[in-house]
Order: sequence, then C-alpha cells, then structure tokens
Amino acid sequence: MHRNHRAAALAATVLAGALLAAGCSSSSGGKQSEDNSADGASAGKASTPRMTIAMITHAEPGDTFWDIVRKGAQAAAAKDNIKLVYSADPSAGAQANLVQNAIDQKVDGIALTAAKPDAMKAVVAKAEKAGIPVTGFNSGLDDWKKLGMLEYFGQDENIAGQAFGERLNTLGAKHALCVVQSQGQVALESRCAGLAKGFTGKTDKIYVTGTDMPSVQSTITAKLQQDSSIDQVVTLGAPFALTAVQSVKDAGSKAKVATFDLNKDLVAAVQNGSVEFAVDQQPYLQGYLAVDALWLYKNNGNASGGGTAPVLTGPAFITKDNADSVAAFAAKGTR
Repeated sequence: MHRNHRAAALAATVLAGALLAAGCSSSSGGKQSEDNSADGASAGKASTPRMTIAMITHAEPGDTFWDIVRKGAQAAAAKDNIKLVYSADPSAGAQANLVQNAIDQKVDGIALTAAKPDAMKAVVAKAEKAGIPVTGFNSGLDDWKKLGMLEYFGQDENIAGQAFGERLNTLGAKHALCVVQSQGQVALESRCAGLAKGFTGKTDKIYVTGTDMPSVQSTITAKLQQDSSIDQVVTLGAPFALTAVQSVKDAGSKAKVATFDLNKDLVAAVQNGSVEFAVDQQPYLQGYLAVDALWLYKNNGNASGGGTAPVLTGPAFITKDNADSVAAFAAKGTR
C-alpha cells in the first residue's frame, strides 16, 4: 500500500507540473462568492463550455491554509473556463447545508472536504442522484469511496503523522504534546494518532479552540508550565506553531516546536530556527486538482487514480536545509 501511495503522490506531482495556471474565485464563513480575476498566471483558457463548480470546505475564518487552497482552485477554474463558487463553514451541519444549496443550484460539479464524514453522507448521495460528480480533498481519505465521491486529493494523515514521529525520534525528543485545534476533525485526529504510532517517546494530546488564538496561547503555556518534561510541541497548522513558539517563551520551557502545514511566516520561522520543521501537504495542489478533476471528468471521462485510489499530495518535510527553496513559492501563496 505504501508503494501505491508513493506512486500516486508522484503522479500528482507530475500532473501538477504539466498543468497550466491562472486565477478565479473565493469566499468563506458560510457565504458564497465568485471572483473571476486572474492572479499572476499566464495560461490559455479552455474552449470547452462554461461550467459552474462549487467548492465547499470546513475552513475556519482567518486560517491562512485555506487561502492557499483557494488560490489553487482559482487557477484551475480560470484555465478550465469554470465559474468557481467558494463557500465554507467549520460547522459540519452548516457545511452540509452549503452542499445542498449547490445541488439546488444545479452546479456541474462539487469539490468538498469531509472533515466530519458522517455529516456529508446524505448530501453526497443526493449529489450523485442528481448526476453531479463530487471530488473530495484535504479531509476524508478513509471515507471518500464509501461516501461515493469520484476522486480524492490529499495526504494520508496517519502516515504523515508516523513520519513526523519518526523524525522526532531522530532529533532525540522524548515527550511530545500534540495540539488539536478542532476536536473531532478526522484529519487532525489521524495526525495525532500517527504521531503516537511513529514516536517512541510519550505523546500527550490537548484540544484548543482554533478560532481563539489568545486562548490557544494560554492553554499551551499552561500545559508546558504544568509538565516541564514536555520537550516537543507538535501543532497541526502553521498559525498555531507560531503561537506555540510564544507559549514556549511564556512558560520558560525548553521545548521545541514543529508543525504540519505551511505559510510564508512559518517558512521564515523554519529558516530562522524558531520552528524545527514542517510537513507540507501542498494545499494549492489539492485545490487545483479537486477542481481540474471535475473538468477532466465532465469533458474527457478521466478519473485520476482510476477512481479507486487517492492521489497523494504529501507529506513533504520542510527543514532549515531546504526552506530557502520553497520560500519564494510560500511568499506568493502556492506553498
């Protein structure tokens, strides 16, 4: 299975290198939005009939990760002559309602995240009944086929977590704290579970309210003050890593910080050594492929992975040794 995953990830990388880039639309917070402006791209546009694609995620307001996802989706939409309608809500029930709205609007395709798969089951079935293909990305690796999705693009979070833990072993960490910013979200829980499996030391887990960064900072600080044996803080998103760096200082702790996911500030933190390393799942690629796959399916009948295997976009480790090579891409919002 691991070989298949690596092959799928390689296929995604090759495919992405062959695809052209441009720009299109975005929004968040449960509202739909369209924006057909191109963003720094220079590619031709498909001459195929205009399509409308809805992208619906569980993004929380202010999380920079989703800006990168949207930018990838916008580029694919502009290239493929697609009207992209983006909406998001961190509430699983509200996200399902957004999917239902897209079905009611008779869109040509839907790309969605399944952070809480049970909430998506009924609406994905309704989309399928209505003849609307659905691609999954970012969250829902273990459930996309059961939900009836056409394809899936993302990272195997458990394997990424295991690789993260194994890297901590080589760095000599003994006691890790895994910080989860949204309780019950399958991708985040899987990361922590994989970490505990791959790490030979002790792993603790705490939950924080990701939408309240001062609370995140104080919760991590309190935990570090309570247990001085914690020598490694593991966060599951770039903004939380940067906050954890401050928590370590506030607590007078000697713990190191490492994280999943990137943004330009996080890459700078890896460059200056305040964050040890990051695992990149390439959210730009996820957004791009989830939209482009719907165009390919509708126009050519194509299905990446044969419709039976996920296309993996990570994990890739970003360390001080290679951070310079991705800094420029992070600055323009594609890594």
